[in-house]
Amino acid sequence: MASADPVGRGRSVAGLKEIVQLVEDDLVKVEALFAEHLRSDVRLVGEMGRYILEGGGKRIRPALLLLACRACGYRGDRAILLASVVELIHTATLVHDDIIDEATVRRGRRSANSRWGNDITVLLGDFFYTKSMSLALSQDNLPILRVLSDVTLRMIEGQLLEIEGNGDIDIGEDGHLDIIRRKTADLFSACLRIGAMLSSAGDRREEALARYGLNLGICFQMVDDLLDFTAEEEVVGKPVASDLREGKLTLPVIYMLRRGGGKAAELVSTVLADRGFARVSREEIVAAAREHGALDEARALAERYADLAREDLSALEPSPYREALSVLPDFILARDH
Repeated sequence: MASADPVGRGRSVAGLKEIVQLVEDDLVKVEALFAEHLRSDVRLVGEMGRYILEGGGKRIRPALLLLACRACGYRGDRAILLASVVELIHTATLVHDDIIDEATVRRGRRSANSRWGNDITVLLGDFFYTKSMSLALSQDNLPILRVLSDVTLRMIEGQLLEIEGNGDIDIGEDGHLDIIRRKTADLFSACLRIGAMLSSAGDRREEALARYGLNLGICFQMVDDLLDFTAEEEVVGKPVASDLREGKLTLPVIYMLRRGGGKAAELVSTVLADRGFARVSREEIVAAAREHGALDEARALAERYADLAREDLSALEPSPYREALSVLPDFILARDH
């Protein structure tokens, strides 16, 4: 599967399945282990775990950990378990994010909180966090456990910063990038770092892979921010401009405010005040972002982070696994959901 190249570099972009096929057998094992640890003797936990598992997901984070291991020469079973751990952490954050955002839809169907309520769902997220740390502890590897605990704390801090800045029309690019790093990119970086650590790859390759993951994760979230403006609702599974309705000022909005002056500020402030699009339509917001070049500016920055990620891979020896990692930025830039 290939799609037209949106970056304008004259090449087709591989799909995720093609990129990660080198570790496909291990990803099957990760999926099985992930499913196993979503189970519980408590009926409700098992029921909700099955529901979340059936919702699917790209499993990008486990794939990154596995590719990093292979790129550095490690093929042991510890990679399978730790890849499951990072997916559990990611799932916990999604569950809690939906509660905070009062989301009703996740991946095109009802979110867990809209189906079971916030009180039960927040405990499910806590269950996933605790389960992930319990599994990590079983590996008896203190440095890796420290990476996982540190990144979990940074993700929670990122969520707190996002809540604190909710509806703040004066939030700047730097403030938003800090939230992106903590909430999304740091976990990408941890996946690559853990792969290098399992491989005993040395400080140089470990730091290079960690930077790659950080830059890739920032690019990933920037594309998510853009998709909130440009994707079709039936593809992403939620209405356009949902972030702004929830009070989140992402890069396209930040750039629109910077470029559009008082008129843009009035449009955004109205949506924030209404917590919806009663007086200003979604179409007006998207049109204003396009008119002022905000989407192009956000896209250009995402492409710069993709380029930085590719450069970080120069520390690795040439291999099919390094090549797969080098193609991932193009896949992320080409995403439509």
